[in-house]
Amino acid sequence: MGRAISADSHAVESPEVFTGLAERFGDEAPRVISAPGKGDAIVIPARNNSTVNVAQMCLASLRLDLEVPVDRRHAHKPDAGTLSDATVRALFAGGYGIMRDGITKGACRGGDQDIDGIDAEFLYPGYFPMFNLRNVELQVALQRNYNDWLHDHCAESNGRLFGLAVLPVQDPDAAMAELDRILTMGFRGACIPSTAPANYPYYDPVFDPLWAKAAEAEVPLSMHVGCFSYIPRGERDSRQRDPIAQYAGAAAMIQDTLIEFICRGVCERHPTLQLVVAEYNAGWIAHWLDRVDQGWQREVGRKSAGPKYLPVHEIWQRQFKMLD
Repeated sequence: MGRAISADSHAVESPEVFTGLAERFGDEAPRVISAPGKGDAIVIPARNNSTVNVAQMCLASLRLDLEVPVDRRHAHKPDAGTLSDATVRALFAGGYGIMRDGITKGACRGGDQDIDGIDAEFLYPGYFPMFNLRNVELQVALQRNYNDWLHDHCAESNGRLFGLAVLPVQDPDAAMAELDRILTMGFRGACIPSTAPANYPYYDPVFDPLWAKAAEAEVPLSMHVGCFSYIPRGERDSRQRDPIAQYAGAAAMIQDTLIEFICRGVCERHPTLQLVVAEYNAGWIAHWLDRVDQGWQREVGRKSAGPKYLPVHEIWQRQFKMLD
């Protein structure tokens, strides 16, 4: 029997992903800054609250450092840890210098995979803000840098790491050009934000060439929790809610996006396009699809304009995959 394949692992971006951006784009550009006792962090000077300590992207590796076995409980997510733990604090202070080689070097990842009984991993980004930079030209440059680095990182793994490229959908033409480029590089999948750009919903015809090309190339497009192009006003307002209620309701954002694909013509026009919904959990989907189906029929019953009704469950089965 073969071992497991992780369909939702994450990269820890190397400092080289941000090389040259500060020189071109100034304080709007993310860059890695080291501070004694505080480790390494990715910061955007123009956005004072945008700081990500790189340790946040590799906390799962502590289980290997501490030789703690995987807690495999059926139908449960792993228990949450605490940032007050001394080992966690040390990781935050140590930065890249104390990370496992299996995190920073693609050639070394196989050793860690062997410990966990994993044959291969598909890598999503670790630095989620790369999806929502305000400067679109910077967005395109950063994502090209990331795709180049990810390609090389995975190439060193002897076939055990498969990266998911990212597409700068804030500029549909640039996204199309980047899709063409990453196909020549051998990528097997790509990521788009879990919310469409504010000025272009995903059902806008401007995206049709992108959906058509991805479908033709049989490249699934993934939407991962937390990887949004912008936060819709309703979601920003909801952040005044109790934080536990906000966390528990995280699927609401991807639900709006799924409506754009399912009910507003994208799946009808591109019936072979494959879409992946990652880490939004899955327990809600059956009931939600029933509600969408009913709501769509009610809408069509009131007005004839718009995409024709298609059975929602059939669309889902044909074109969507969900990673819990």
